[in-house]
Amino acid sequence: MTTTPRTTPHADPASRAARARSFNAAAAQYAANRPSYPPALFDTVEELTGRPLAGSRVVDVGAGTGIATARLHARGADVIAVEPGDGMAAEFRRTLPGVPVVRGSGNALPLADRSADLVTYAQAWHWTEPALAVPEAIRVLRPGGALALWWNTDALDVPWIAEASDRIARHCGLDLAAEKRDVNARVADPSGRLDFVRREIRWSRRVPLDTHLANLGSHSVFLTQDRERGAAFLAEERRHRLAVFPDGVVEETYVVVLLLAARPADA
Repeated sequence: MTTTPRTTPHADPASRAARARSFNAAAAQYAANRPSYPPALFDTVEELTGRPLAGSRVVDVGAGTGIATARLHARGADVIAVEPGDGMAAEFRRTLPGVPVVRGSGNALPLADRSADLVTYAQAWHWTEPALAVPEAIRVLRPGGALALWWNTDALDVPWIAEASDRIARHCGLDLAAEKRDVNARVADPSGRLDFVRREIRWSRRVPLDTHLANLGSHSVFLTQDRERGAAFLAEERRHRLAVFPDGVVEETYVVVLLLAARPADA
């Protein structure tokens, strides 16, 4: 694998805002093709918090189309979703009509003080401003509650995934893998107020090649670039994938990075 200079994904605030808004026009594509999360992730959340999800009041922030919300709801959690985007919220309501979703962001949660046992961010914390989102999460959490952040990250020890990641970085000028993989307690909370525990859960899924490419195309850097340029890149990626998976079924391997912190006792 070659080494490519990588830029910081969110260095340009205007670009970051455009990327965040881009999902609304592709909500159905996002819902149909993005990966979910393994049961072991939610087992680990229960282990670290010391309480079952069943019966817990959970606020899923940046819920998008409800991929993580659906898993939390299936575990018996009493979930309320928070989502800022029109398109994503509409898709959420279509797929999870029985789960409440309110409009808002993690920087200003539209929820009462001490109203949640768990606040979760699935693939969403990197769209917040931690200086605002950390105190908001603490405000909404009950004593003994916890904040959980997680991301599906590419398993770069798999050769074809590492090679694809490098090609994507060259094409986009951004290291998409690093955007999620390199998150740590200092990045998640520069104030140092939260004491995060980190866990990694490895899992995989087998999907048709079209699903795999549609998943890739649902990422914000592709949604915000010239459509013809993106289509040409995805067509080339199809050729690369077929060289590895000639039957047209791709095994995607992920490592879920989980950061979990209890509400400070002095909050």
